[in-house]
Amino acid sequence: MARYTGPSCKLCRREGKKLFLKGARCSSQKCAMEKRPNIPGEHGSGKGFRKRLSDYGVHLREKQKVRRIYGVLEKQFRRYFAIAAKKSGVTGDNLLQLLETRLDNVVYRMGFAPSRKAARQIVRHGHICVNEKKVDIPSYQVRAEDEISVKENKQQIPLIQEALEAATEIDAIEWFQVDKDHLSGKILNIPKRDQIPLDVDERLIVEYYSK
Repeated sequence: MARYTGPSCKLCRREGKKLFLKGARCSSQKCAMEKRPNIPGEHGSGKGFRKRLSDYGVHLREKQKVRRIYGVLEKQFRRYFAIAAKKSGVTGDNLLQLLETRLDNVVYRMGFAPSRKAARQIVRHGHICVNEKKVDIPSYQVRAEDEISVKENKQQIPLIQEALEAATEIDAIEWFQVDKDHLSGKILNIPKRDQIPLDVDERLIVEYYSK
């Protein structure tokens, strides 16, 4: 499956906000946003330079920001939106629920990976089980009552151990619970909007695709 392979830090600089795409590095002084907060490229030269956006630009940037946070490409993101629009309820909330319940995102949220990109790799390598069965599809949609775990023979991988030690927001998330001793977790419910710790305005995305 196609995926973005370019510099992650350029994505944060383009959106003018930390998207936390590289784990702990994003919280350190090594973060590119700390050194070069300007837009990448010759037209973004000058510290803090940001041109005024049109209404279309505001909608586009919000869509791009969410797409890049979850690491999905445009075609896949558009498909998620189409599914969200067909479901009952608020389309924006449905969209975030679909993205939030991707297996790679759940692995990241549970603290088994330092970033969603690393979580995707861990899943692709077959280190994650859902209900005791190996699942190597990052876009796999988890459901309520699903049990997510790291394979027993993979639990000592340094990347996973270091990520779990650095994870500080696990207990603040209410829609799953994590057993750090056994590197496993259980989905308690599909998250509602107020249970998704994401500073975005999903209404702008709905308006973008509705034009």
